[in-house]
Amino acid sequence: MKRISILIADDEEEIADLITIHLEKEGYYCVKVTDGQKAVSVVETQVIDLLILDIMMPKMDGFEVIRRIREKHNMPIIFLSAKTSDFDKVQGLVIGADDYMTKPFIPIELVARVNAQLRRFMKFNQPMTQQNSNLEFGGLTISPEQRTVTLYGRNIELTPKEFEILYLLASNPNKVYSAEDIFQKVWGDAYYEGGNTVMVHIRTLRKKLEEDKRKNKLIKTVWGVGYKLNG
Repeated sequence: MKRISILIADDEEEIADLITIHLEKEGYYCVKVTDGQKAVSVVETQVIDLLILDIMMPKMDGFEVIRRIREKHNMPIIFLSAKTSDFDKVQGLVIGADDYMTKPFIPIELVARVNAQLRRFMKFNQPMTQQNSNLEFGGLTISPEQRTVTLYGRNIELTPKEFEILYLLASNPNKVYSAEDIFQKVWGDAYYEGGNTVMVHIRTLRKKLEEDKRKNKLIKTVWGVGYKLNG
């Protein structure tokens, strides 16, 4: 069985060493870098299954690192940062992170989040059965196998979380999902302060789907309840 590789990008070597100790106990193979440019280079040249990424790093910050990586790669990314504001957390999640932890942190909690993200990623990337064929709604086509979305033949670039939200809603059209439902199913975590995160992702998803130009909206807000996709 292939050993899972985890890239740790943090300029604080003591923290990277601590993370490595705990992850290697779980059987993971760890690669460590101390700046953003090296992080991008490693992802481009090696097989990396998950990335733990600091924001404040030399040469290239974590936000720019994730923007570049998300152009080609879908592996889970966890921000681990001393930046604790809600703005930084939401920004990190919106540009493509799958999770966000703040320093100081509890190593066993980080390991648990790594395990959860890898389980979810492997589930979403299993070979698709006939039940999981393309979903089509008017001019919108969602391919779970390719993890692509097209709108009237034009490719729509979504972050992994935006794709998973859209796929969740599209898999059960007209079913209303609360923000709590969406957060638990997509982030795989307990719902706490997750409402704003879901709301921001729905907003950016609507923008990318050009909902402002549509007379009949695809994603509908059911006030006081949640969101649904009109089938």
